[in-house]
Amino acid sequence: MRILMVTDAWRPQVNGVVHTLERLTEALKPFDVELDFLTPNLFRTLPMPTYPDIRLALTTPGHVARMIDAAKADHIHIVTEGPLGIMARRHCRKVGRPFTTSYHTRFPEYLSARLPVPESWAYNWLRDFHNSGQGTLVATQSLADDLAARGFNKLRPWTRGVDTDHFRPDKRKETGFPRPVFLCVGRVAIEKNLTAFLDLDLPGSKVIVGEGPELAKLKARYPNAHFLGHRPNDELAEIYASADVFVFPSRTDTFGNVIIEALASGTPVAAFPVTGPIDIVGDGIGGAVSNDLGEAAMKALHVDRAEARQRAMRYSWQACAGMFLDVVDEALGMPSKRADQDRLAPGRPRLVLE
Repeated sequence: MRILMVTDAWRPQVNGVVHTLERLTEALKPFDVELDFLTPNLFRTLPMPTYPDIRLALTTPGHVARMIDAAKADHIHIVTEGPLGIMARRHCRKVGRPFTTSYHTRFPEYLSARLPVPESWAYNWLRDFHNSGQGTLVATQSLADDLAARGFNKLRPWTRGVDTDHFRPDKRKETGFPRPVFLCVGRVAIEKNLTAFLDLDLPGSKVIVGEGPELAKLKARYPNAHFLGHRPNDELAEIYASADVFVFPSRTDTFGNVIIEALASGTPVAAFPVTGPIDIVGDGIGGAVSNDLGEAAMKALHVDRAEARQRAMRYSWQACAGMFLDVVDEALGMPSKRADQDRLAPGRPRLVLE
């Protein structure tokens, strides 16, 4: 099977969407499935207003339609709701071609953080966008519950995976920073709510790994925090394992791949009780969630690191790939060829929504 993935998020962006697509490509090979990608890299681009690191494709619906037809894919999956996603959806609906979508980003919250646009307007548009397909993949039950309450239907589970061979507790070493070390990894952008972490009165050190449009501003505002910028994957695994607590201050992520990377490294997680964290560590195993982020951070200091690692073992890229293909098979009217043991993981969402 050949599947065309239409995505407005692609390299050189470094984010959860790109990471998931890269790992999915590898995880699907044992299923004899090949992914092709329609991305902004194939077109002239312009920087996204307020976020120049994201490039938006400059093209026409007709050009995108011709590229989709030329790909001769067995199925089309629309990853994002950007310009390419919009044009791909338009073409699929015009010719009556089945397609699936995925919901990766809380776009209404993201937009309202930058512009005076009511979230309800954006949700109304997104509901129409996703409901017109054959299935919308979501990463967590809490996100599914929220979207279902807003009128989204055809929601299907699609958890994430983590490389537990790469992210391991035995990579822990001394950092040189006063302990305890409270770590945050991700894009340094307004929607990540990093000030909620940086404003906390915590002992030890605060360490931020990542780049983004807010980096210079936050470095100037918080001179006592340690901003390490981008770090290669091998070094990142050591940083995760060497932290005492991973703090995840975002209130708008739909999952948080960095959460399970930290857990796989044996580092407990502290977060708000929102979509993503509440699904992964909301039961207190592997971390702590609270509306008081400082309280969660201090509580996470006492979480068993072995339990954190064990919680991460729920999430495999094999299960992620199998669940993705289940939805594709459903959209194409085909019975799944994968046995339950190949696609199910203990952390699989219980999603049963129509």
